[in-house]
Amino acid sequence: MLTNLYIENIAVIEKSNIDFTSGLNVLTGETGAGKSIVIDSINAVLGKRSSRGIIRSGADAAFVSATFEDVSELVQRKLVTMGFSAEDGTLILSRELSVSGKNTCRINSRPATVAALKELGEYLINIHGQNDNLELMNPALHIVYIDALADIADKLAAYRRLYRELRAVEDELNSADTDEAERLRKMDLLSFQISELEDADISVGEYDALSEERNALQNREKIAKELMRARIALDGDEDVDGILRMTDDASTSVMNASRWMNSLEGTADRLSTALYELQDISRELESAMDDIDADPGRLEEIEERLDLLYRLRHKYGDSEEEMLAYLENAKNELKSLSDYAFNREQLEKRRDQLYNDAYISAKEISEIRKKVSEEFRAGVEREMAFLLMPNVRLEIRHETVELNSRGIDKLEFLISTNPGEEPKPVSKIASGGELSRMMLAIKTVLSRADFVQTLIFDEIDTGISGSAADRVGKKLSQLSADSQVLCVTHQAQIAAFADNHLFISKSVHDDRTFTQVASLDDDGRVRELARIVGGEEITDSALNHARQLLNSAREN
Repeated sequence: MLTNLYIENIAVIEKSNIDFTSGLNVLTGETGAGKSIVIDSINAVLGKRSSRGIIRSGADAAFVSATFEDVSELVQRKLVTMGFSAEDGTLILSRELSVSGKNTCRINSRPATVAALKELGEYLINIHGQNDNLELMNPALHIVYIDALADIADKLAAYRRLYRELRAVEDELNSADTDEAERLRKMDLLSFQISELEDADISVGEYDALSEERNALQNREKIAKELMRARIALDGDEDVDGILRMTDDASTSVMNASRWMNSLEGTADRLSTALYELQDISRELESAMDDIDADPGRLEEIEERLDLLYRLRHKYGDSEEEMLAYLENAKNELKSLSDYAFNREQLEKRRDQLYNDAYISAKEISEIRKKVSEEFRAGVEREMAFLLMPNVRLEIRHETVELNSRGIDKLEFLISTNPGEEPKPVSKIASGGELSRMMLAIKTVLSRADFVQTLIFDEIDTGISGSAADRVGKKLSQLSADSQVLCVTHQAQIAAFADNHLFISKSVHDDRTFTQVASLDDDGRVRELARIVGGEEITDSALNHARQLLNSAREN
């Protein structure tokens, strides 16, 4: 359960440290004192959407932390799957919002994301606000309540996986059917591209090699001139001896000298090796000169080949590797299009199988919903009778529809508030007070299947007063026997049932507004209940009435 909420620099709250207890925690205070800010702060630390606008004016950042004690085994298992843990059943969530828009989140002092807070928050607290009453006005959401009581999350998840795959196969089939002419046009284009690439007989590294050869041929006169000078230097000519002749003479002389001086044998070998190396270089230069002069038409061939490769690179990729990959992909795509009839047949079989599996799954879910709907109806009617709506009759209209993301069911709540009246849609019958009590009745029924340990009701008393408010207070007190309940209320009859009464007040200092939250003792509770009943001027009559409310609540 939630045991502590620390708030800093959120709206009119500069700093507040709020302790909650088990049972029913009630928050009261003047309008505008900041009751909704406490709920907004809880929403923020649970990862709900929060804007920078909630940061207190003049502050650089806002901070909220929430401490939970004795968290359930379900929450502890969830923490483990998320990479966290709760030592001794204690869990601390925190979130800092800065004016720059940056969020700093932590789970038990370890860095986390807003998404992680939100995911975990769904296992910790269920918040019901005034806007939730509008859900009852929307028939499309009625099925959510039945599913919550049915506890079929795993079955729904399995069904939705089948349904998503079914839709994907149907989309693929629809896409294939859109334009047969387009398929044939695509096949013609692919056939041409494949033929063009295959005829080119591309090899990796060819473009660079040909570019180098072209460069050599374009400069062959300069190359030939330099090679000739090198050959003369090596081989000599009619006027001078070349390096080869002189190295040969030097090698012979040193070899002869080594007969009488053994230490020169190594030098003789080195000269002999140098001679062989120079002779080999001479032969390579001769071969290079022959290559330049071998085929006068080679340059034209190279230019044509490079032009072809350039055009293909422009169309199919910047390198030989990319062009060859394009060729392989084109072949695969052409095969797929060519095998259209076979592929379509396989897709149709897959679609039919998926539809059959999804329908069976949806049918099973539908049967569970029908069974649970009766349990839900009876439970809500019973709770509404307790909340002084004994004549309300709830009917759950069930229609079978085409497969959709929720299955094959369309559910709508119909109510009759008076005997003899035909049930009609909630939106056409219920008043604000009736909606509030109906939602409380629904939450009461669902609480038996809810896995969260803390329920928050933000102004559940909308549109009710008197004895109806007294019954709402009793019902919240009953709920708090199994779950921790936090309730923001304006009704003294409800506040009287609190196990922990928190009073929210505001004050102004130096033109700044400050909000404080304090837990009331018995005397404080009497004065606060008297204020709610009688207004700012607290009379003896109001105080006596407040004491009576407290005594009556304690007796119940």
